Amino acid sequence: MNKYIWRTSLVWLVVLACVAGGYFYRSRFINHAGDQAKGIVPVAEGPAVGSKTDGMDAQHAADIPLVPIELSPERMQSIGVKTGTVEYQTLSDEIRSAGTVAIDDTRVSYVQIRFPGYIRQVYANATYLFVHKGQPLFTVYSPDLVQTQKELLLAQQNQSALAGSGVNGVTSGATSLVRAAEERLRQWNISDAEIEKLHKTGKPATEIAIPSPASGYITERNAIPNLYADPSTRLYTIADLSRVWIEAQVFQDDIGRVRPGERADVTMDAYPGTVLHGSVGSILPQVDAATRTVKVRIAVANPGLRLKPGMYVNVSLQSNLGKQLAVPSSAIFESGLRHIAFLDHGNGNLEPKEVQLGAHVGDSVIVTGGLQLHQRIVTSANFLIDSESQLQASAGQPAAAQPAVTPAASNAPAQLKIEIHTQPDPPAKGSNKISVTVTDAHGAPCTGADVNIAFFMPAMPAMGMPASNATAHLSATQPRSYSGAVSLASGGAWQVTVSVKRNGQVVAVKHVTVNASGGM
Repeated sequence: MNKYIWRTSLVWLVVLACVAGGYFYRSRFINHAGDQAKGIVPVAEGPAVGSKTDGMDAQHAADIPLVPIELSPERMQSIGVKTGTVEYQTLSDEIRSAGTVAIDDTRVSYVQIRFPGYIRQVYANATYLFVHKGQPLFTVYSPDLVQTQKELLLAQQNQSALAGSGVNGVTSGATSLVRAAEERLRQWNISDAEIEKLHKTGKPATEIAIPSPASGYITERNAIPNLYADPSTRLYTIADLSRVWIEAQVFQDDIGRVRPGERADVTMDAYPGTVLHGSVGSILPQVDAATRTVKVRIAVANPGLRLKPGMYVNVSLQSNLGKQLAVPSSAIFESGLRHIAFLDHGNGNLEPKEVQLGAHVGDSVIVTGGLQLHQRIVTSANFLIDSESQLQASAGQPAAAQPAVTPAASNAPAQLKIEIHTQPDPPAKGSNKISVTVTDAHGAPCTGADVNIAFFMPAMPAMGMPASNATAHLSATQPRSYSGAVSLASGGAWQVTVSVKRNGQVVAVKHVTVNASGGM
């Protein structure tokens, strides 16, 4: 019984595999053949991971030659070719980034005493209280301070007693003792008002009030009653928040366009429509290894205390690049490791030109080499033109033969008719037999021709896929038939060009697209 069930299951598995294979064959080849007959061009497929092209360097794409081409007005219109000129432009770049509000270190004050003592009363007893310059923060009792005041009073009494002395140096010596005691109090940061009060009252103050050195918010408080403090004790930190820093995180690729002193605009999600203006103060000399960004400090006025330390903001940096030779970004085609622009020489004559680029600014890109002022270039449809140029280069066509690229030249029935046959059909990865028949408009065979065929798959640098091509020279096997073999490196969509020469001149060209089977 178990043996019977096993055999039945095996039969059903075979049937299902056959059905799936038939469906795959139909969707992959038969439907594709119908699309080809309808003129539908398949999309090229990328290489599979682990294929021969996987991980190949983009330098192979840079080795694909480009040749000048000539397009008819109809062809240029059909693919949407537009042109422009290379001009100098006054460029102003905008760099957007996120930023964090930070306290301006140059507007921070610290409160310390210059003599040891004990804190008695604390008036500013909480953080983030706002204090004014000169406002008392706390009082302090210091035995050393009391002793110095007593010494000053004693020196003052001696000065009064010896004021009428006729002995040389006695009066001046008493005066110098008074001045020395006063100077000692000033070195301890005792104000002249307190010293004057001491002279008038004649009584030493046991507690001295310590005023705030600046207006601002208390961000740190260590002063508490009965705390013993010495000159190394930081009792308060006071920050002036009327101006703050914005620490913008600028990507390392953009930092070269940021200059100190340039304008910066700051917006906040908490206050829509509010824009605060500042300027770049400094660019920190360090890159964050995790985010690959550089901190840019921007000094900004802070009216109404809208910018609070730790708040996230949006930053727009305005970078003035001056007058630069520039073209629209759409005029540049990136082909592997190269940047290509197409010069327009008029009458459909287009020449590929390798250029060197600077920074991208909005819809423009700075040109540092390869182009000259007032040259006319193509500003659209560069991908199609590049593919056409690579096709002609892979087919070995000279620039003088480029008019044959136009539909009027390649498909005109008044000239030659070209038909392509492959075995297998459609072609597959590996070796394929190629047969091309060449006849005139009346069906008469074209004999003595030099026939070449080129298979070309364009590079896809964004996918890490280099260009691939295969060529063959076809030999005459019958009066109208030319045959040969070509080996395809992979399956996928291939652009095929057949060129027919007589007496060294190209007399006919045909372009088709085929989809080879076999996978990448």
